[in-house]
Order: sequence, then C-alpha cells, then structure tokens
Amino acid sequence: MELRHFRYAVAVAEEGHVTRAAARLGIQQPPLSQQIKALEEMIGAPLFRRLPRGVELTDAGRAFIDRARQVLADADGAMEAARRAARGETGALAIGFTSSAAFHPLVTSVMRGFRLSAPDLSLRLEEGSTTELTAELAAGRLDAAFIRAGSERAAIDRMDELVIEQVDEEEMLLAVPDHHPLSASLAAERIDLADLANETFILYRRPSSQFLYDQIIAACRAAGFSPRIAQEAPKMVSTLSFVAAGLGMSVVPESMARLETSGVTYRRFTQSGRLVAPLYLAFRKDSGGALQRFIEAVRQSARSATNIHSPPQAASARP
Repeated sequence: MELRHFRYAVAVAEEGHVTRAAARLGIQQPPLSQQIKALEEMIGAPLFRRLPRGVELTDAGRAFIDRARQVLADADGAMEAARRAARGETGALAIGFTSSAAFHPLVTSVMRGFRLSAPDLSLRLEEGSTTELTAELAAGRLDAAFIRAGSERAAIDRMDELVIEQVDEEEMLLAVPDHHPLSASLAAERIDLADLANETFILYRRPSSQFLYDQIIAACRAAGFSPRIAQEAPKMVSTLSFVAAGLGMSVVPESMARLETSGVTYRRFTQSGRLVAPLYLAFRKDSGGALQRFIEAVRQSARSATNIHSPPQAASARP
C-alpha cells in the first residue's frame, strides 16, 4: 500500500464519482478504477458501493477514509517539517559571544531579526572568552560565536573544522569619569594617547579579552609609556562601573558606549593613537539549515553595517 492509494481513495470519496476523481487527479478513469479495486483487495473489504451515477462509501470505506486523511496530513506535515528545517526555520542553534561583542549593534540586530524570522528555532546563547568559545566550537557544543580574535586567529585557522570571518570593525574609545578634567574638555577634541602617560587605567582581565587587552598595552608602549593599571575587572562591563566610581579610566569598543553608564564620559583618540576592535564570526564548516541561515543573516548585516553604526552624539554618557 502506497500513499497514492490513500490519495486516490480520498479523491473518489470526496467527488463521489470515479470519473470526476480521475479528472481531479490528472489520470484516466480506467487506471483509477483498477487502483481502487487493488486497494480493496489489499484491505479485504469493499470501500465503495457502486451506484448508477457514482459511488458512496461503505462502513469500511468511511473508517478507512477518516484514517487516510490523517495519514496524508501527517505525510504533508513531515515534508513541510523537513523543508522548514532545510530553510533553517526550525531546530536549535547554540551561539557564543565575548562580553565585548554582546552590545555590538550588528550582534544585537542579527539576534533580534533571527528571533523574529524564525520563532520556532531554539536559540541557546553562551558568553565566554575567545579561547573558551573556540574550544566549545571545536568540540561541537557551539555552532557559531562572535569573537575578538588576535593571536588566537592563527590557532583558529589551523582548526580544519572551523571558519572565521571578519564581519565588522569599530573604533575604541576612552572612557573617563565624568568629574575628570578630560571630561570637561570640548567634546569635539580628540585625545592623544601619549597624554595619558600619568593616568590610572582600569582594564579587563587578559584571559577574558586577550586581544583587546594586548592591543591597548601595545598602543600605550608605542606612545612611549606603560599604562599604570590600578584594577583589572572580571568583565568588560565591570570596567565601566569602576570608571564611574572614579577608580581610573579605560579603553573600550565604541559599542560599549551604548550602555550610557551614568558617570562615564567617552572621548575619541587622535588618528595617531587610534585603536580599533575587529569583530569576527567563527563557525563550524559543516554548516547547513539553521546555521547556514544564521551565517547569511550575519553576512547581510555586515554588508549594511554602515546603517547600523551610530556613534554617540555627544562625548558624555550622563543622562
């Protein structure tokens, strides 16, 4: 017994006439009559009572047609479920991100849009360092991750199962307490990194964001000084709390300024001291279905990144 037998029987039952059912199915009447007869022989009971001008269901026929409709509906549902999974509309994805990437407009835009376009897709989000996230990717516990890769990039490139793509690059800003003299300067003025030689810095712990930490240290040394670090925060968000408390200043990706932390002012660096924070998407090569849909959504957002960026209108984040 095949699905076509179910479709043939349902068509004859709904039309009440073999010839009309054959026209509806796009086949000739004699082959349809033969298929119905073969179906009745398989079942061992007549499904239709032949009338002078059509057919009507027997008791066995009514019992069969009720179940046949359910079988056909289940078959159609199974095919649609497979198509939706292939389009990436269902299933599950595990996405990682570093703390510095969590507030990036591209990341938040993609996650929000993906949730709206695929509400039946289960998303699991995980925060960690670049090293932790790439290890989770390699182990198959994550499907993709937004990372800030520095020296780790070479290690990632050597992993045959992973791909890494740069999806954006943002400027890094100086975050200073709003009572600091630099906060009172003209907002349009840019800060020369060399002028901060005598200042106290708050940085995030190196294991949490190795690339950004090393970049800041290297830039300060290139400017002629080693930064005096008073405190290392466990997470990047914590650095802004410490800055607001007046414990020192920090250097953070521009997207962090969107937090609008009370008591913190943001200043841009001069071109000579300009620091940038690239954003990468790392993902498994065996991408398909939901993961491929997610990758394409990130790439699309990256292509229109200029429409996402909106630097702070003023230097101050005070309400």
